[in-house]
Amino acid sequence: MVVLSFQAINFHSAASSIQRNYYQNSSSIGIGGGGVRCGIAEASGVPAPMGQKTKYKDGIFEKAFMTLFARKMEKFARGEDVGKKKKGWLDYDYEAFVEVSKRVMQGRTRLQQQQVVREVLISMLPPGAPAQFRKLFPPTRWAAEFNAALTVPFFHWLVGPSEVVEIEVNGVKQRSGVLIKKCRYLENSGCVGMCVNMCKIPTQDFFTNEFGLPLTMTPNFEDMSCEMAYGQVPVRFEDDPASKQPCLPVFCPVANPNSSLCPKLQP
Repeated sequence: MVVLSFQAINFHSAASSIQRNYYQNSSSIGIGGGGVRCGIAEASGVPAPMGQKTKYKDGIFEKAFMTLFARKMEKFARGEDVGKKKKGWLDYDYEAFVEVSKRVMQGRTRLQQQQVVREVLISMLPPGAPAQFRKLFPPTRWAAEFNAALTVPFFHWLVGPSEVVEIEVNGVKQRSGVLIKKCRYLENSGCVGMCVNMCKIPTQDFFTNEFGLPLTMTPNFEDMSCEMAYGQVPVRFEDDPASKQPCLPVFCPVANPNSSLCPKLQP
């Protein structure tokens, strides 16, 4: 989830200064437990209750990231109208970004969808970035906590408000968890398969296998929250409760309410 934040980093020169300043500056980036608001337009300042769609007010920063992701994904999308004028920078909103994600899923198996996301993430990184990430962030408690702290401010545009929380990894309590209050991606798509195939599994695999930093994501389809656990090795897909999740017929327009499993989770 923090992939984009490392594009402009000089990995070698940044390592020492990041480690030196991490704990003394941690409170300013949320590691102390505070959340970061995500341009929510709701009067309450928090995500809307279940059954209601949260209103957001996105700025230039948010729209720039939406555009970057959407344009990368459009190379793999299907069903676009021939001759349709290409959107310019800042022409994308969140709904357009989600629509591109849906078109990427069309005609692809679960594994193919996940592979597309991996290729998109790789394309956003400079050459050799995964190897440099492994050097800068070996799988330690510090690395897990630091990446959790970065996730909160850098990806509020994608998932909505979140906060760093304490979790237990291998019997050790550490602040390397991120609680997403109500995932914007799941809320807007309403699709279990999109959540699992286009976000959860490829993000877990990317951090665990490409970056060498284990990550487990646990979506809660009852309230659309999600917990990210940096440092925690993910279980096999077959053993993951998310792999057995049925559709959300109230939110998904193409849901199959008679199926015990979301069709998009099938091989």
